[in-house]
Amino acid sequence: MENVMNTLITFATTYGIRIIGAILILILGRIVAGFARKLLRKALSARSVDPVIVSFVGSLTYFLILTFAALAALDKFGVETASLIAVFGAAGFAIGFALQGSLSNFAAGVMLLVFRPFRIGDYVEAGGASGTVREMGLFTTILMTPDNAKIMLPNGKIFGDTIKNITAEKTRRVDLVVGIGYGSSIEKAMEILSELLKADPRVLHDPAPQIAVAELADSSVNLIVRPWVHTADYWGVKLDLTYQIKKAFDRQNIEIPFPQMVIHKP
Repeated sequence: MENVMNTLITFATTYGIRIIGAILILILGRIVAGFARKLLRKALSARSVDPVIVSFVGSLTYFLILTFAALAALDKFGVETASLIAVFGAAGFAIGFALQGSLSNFAAGVMLLVFRPFRIGDYVEAGGASGTVREMGLFTTILMTPDNAKIMLPNGKIFGDTIKNITAEKTRRVDLVVGIGYGSSIEKAMEILSELLKADPRVLHDPAPQIAVAELADSSVNLIVRPWVHTADYWGVKLDLTYQIKKAFDRQNIEIPFPQMVIHKP
């Protein structure tokens, strides 16, 4: 019994202070980590940084501080933390090499959230696909096509390619090319087009619409029609205007040429 008591006293004397010190380091590290995460989130939110980045940076800071606190606590027991760090570093390098594609997507996701080439609700063409942005994550971005198909794109593919944000601006220009026959009056056709644009309340007056002769093609005189509209009205104006032009030209006997094939019998 006396030997047991002596062993316990020796253990408590040798390791008791170390255990208490390690516990205090862990408690202090957790307090500092929580405070740093809260302060960092508050600072980033005040600068209108994306919530996804705010959450990620806050969590990363929290776990880094906890890791340093754990290493400091292990050092109290004589553990070679340098060797442990080297092992963790080698393991991290191996994992990073194996997951280089995912890490590339992650880095691209951070860049997309920082530079904001598009936002949720924008209609974009990126990474070989087009659709309305529904979700933006650190690894993937989800698009919804006009026919309600869901497309999940890796962020690396998006950031490494050209990004076309179609709805980024409040106004857009509708570009139409209308071909008329060489025997039809250009002045009359342009007058009809001008009247159609003035009759549509969705067409903006500033910038002013443009109507001009664009090309003397093989079988037609091509006129360009370029009205400016609000972005939300783009497709409605383009489709309605195409229909109205055809109807108006038919009423005024303005010929719209089309390809024809003549077959001669031997």
